[in-house]
Amino acid sequence: MRILFPRIRWTRGAWLALALAIALPAAAEIGQIKTLKGQVSVERKGQLLPAEVGMQLESADTLKTGADGAVGITMRDNSLLSAGPNSILSLARFEFDATTSQGRFDAQLQRGTLAVVSGRIAKQSPQAMTVRTPSAQLGVRGTDFVVAVGE
Repeated sequence: MRILFPRIRWTRGAWLALALAIALPAAAEIGQIKTLKGQVSVERKGQLLPAEVGMQLESADTLKTGADGAVGITMRDNSLLSAGPNSILSLARFEFDATTSQGRFDAQLQRGTLAVVSGRIAKQSPQAMTVRTPSAQLGVRGTDFVVAVGE
């Protein structure tokens, strides 16, 4: 029994579109919201999105918590971040190679509180993770820390 398939004629444009679809994945997901309480939003590329458990985060996202808000995040390198009420946390830069554990993680806490348990990036290279505040830059040298920034 012979099955005949119709011949498909691929133009250069179709091949180019297929190649770009494979080569250019969607925005890189750097982490995920694991826990959420109260009012929490994510500012992404100028849009304010309501945060949800399971939401994938991207580099340059800014998380904002309300007076009753708190958010727990797990990054791709297994870093754990927890922002408390009235916080503004920017995930400025996140690069991670899961094979070598090499990467770079820069965050900025503009207001509020942030608890961090560092993941594979900081364990591999402590100077590769920083948290900036309006008045200081913290380099990670241990495995966990808490930062608070007043108004």
